[in-house]
Amino acid sequence: MRDIDHHIVGGPGGSASRFGEVFDPNSGQVQARVAFGDRAALDRAVAAAQQAQPGWAATNPQRRARVMFRFKELVEANLEELAHLLASEHGKVIADARGDVQRGLDVIEFACGIPHALKGEYTYGAGPGIDVYSMRQPLGVVAGITPFNFPAMIPMWMFGVAIAVGNAFILKPSERDPSVPVRLGELMVEAGAPEGILQVVHGDKEMVDAILDHPAISAVSFVGSSDIAHYVYRRGVENGKRVQAMGGAKNHGIVMPDADLDQVVKDLSGAAFGSAGERCMALPVVVPVGEKTANELREALIPAMAALRVGVSTDPDAHYGPVVNAAHKQRVENWIQTGVDEGAELVVDGRNFSLQGHEGGFFVGPSLFDHVKPTMQSYKEEIFGPVLQIVRAPDFETALRLPSEHQYGNGVAIFTRNGHAAREFAARVNVGMVGINVPIPVPVAYHTFGGWKRSAFGDINQHGMEGVRFWTKTKTITQRWPDGSVTGENAFVIPTMG
Repeated sequence: MRDIDHHIVGGPGGSASRFGEVFDPNSGQVQARVAFGDRAALDRAVAAAQQAQPGWAATNPQRRARVMFRFKELVEANLEELAHLLASEHGKVIADARGDVQRGLDVIEFACGIPHALKGEYTYGAGPGIDVYSMRQPLGVVAGITPFNFPAMIPMWMFGVAIAVGNAFILKPSERDPSVPVRLGELMVEAGAPEGILQVVHGDKEMVDAILDHPAISAVSFVGSSDIAHYVYRRGVENGKRVQAMGGAKNHGIVMPDADLDQVVKDLSGAAFGSAGERCMALPVVVPVGEKTANELREALIPAMAALRVGVSTDPDAHYGPVVNAAHKQRVENWIQTGVDEGAELVVDGRNFSLQGHEGGFFVGPSLFDHVKPTMQSYKEEIFGPVLQIVRAPDFETALRLPSEHQYGNGVAIFTRNGHAAREFAARVNVGMVGINVPIPVPVAYHTFGGWKRSAFGDINQHGMEGVRFWTKTKTITQRWPDGSVTGENAFVIPTMG
């Protein structure tokens, strides 16, 4: 059986006493085991990071950018290897796996422009002979804790900017699909980054807590469920760290009566069921406005869902593959049963889906609920699977309130031809990312990603200039150069004192 070890300076992380199983979601079989690290393994990684980081920070930003350019080239050259490796452990179809890698590369491309992003501010003549300027400096050793659902994209979202600004980065990826993060660490060294600048450690809660408690780690970025995000944020902040912790989601799609229904159904097919619904920016709730809109949408969704092909990751015709493991498959099917028990109408039941020749795989068919109520627990919580819920709204104001009052506030979309309705909705909805006729409103890399309410803890979002701000600290310098006088008549006076 294949063993997956840490990617830290000095080779393997020692003699592991605990391991996690890595499954092939297509067959349900264990394909590898990953070594779980402890505080000693983390200490080794931190020590190496501390050794490498000062020299990396002192490297001028153009040279750091060249490493990022080379890393981008290497990832692109190895794209097929990475996509197949990712699909084999996660279960995404190859097209989705390629997209996972590419969306991470989008942020690497942004990081290639880091010399411009690091420029500070300057004020000439803030007082008599006084100039004031600022500079952004790296934090030192920083860390990221990433989820299973995007094992390439989210790590690159974090370490791309963090490394480009001059930090050393320690990545703790999900133990469910750890091979791609290790491969990215290897490619970063090949690209020219010093050893110790990007290291990968594996583990479970023990490793997470070790990262949150380690005094030499200055900042932590996290993506995962909201309860764990809150825990990570609280514990990290208590230990004096800068923390951004992205949590769960329950994104809504508002369908106005004037929307292009054919396009909406196509968009929902991808946004609700793509990647088996295992996306924090999936669209699992659709809110048709008016009974006529709701009835027409429901009737159009049923045949569209029947046409979805669920297959193994390597099936080029499959729309989506299995979920990540047996426990998650059971969790999704339990939520479907909860919806039934709560009185929602199960229009399409995706439970007990079986793929011939792959009966042991972790497959869940597409499911559709109608007449879901905001009081139902299955509506309030994140299902994170291929399940779409219809929540009917009588009017625009009701539709606006549903995502605005939900505990999560990650993303939302509105489908309409009415510019005024779209503008009003975008301005008033209490959600962090909004799509207008865009079902999955993930911003481009040079903008910023982040939700509101229980979807995010911390004040600064991911990537874009927000990412630069998160991974750096600002130093402001007030300077005056004497004119050579020794008589004292040009004594320094702070402008506010004069």
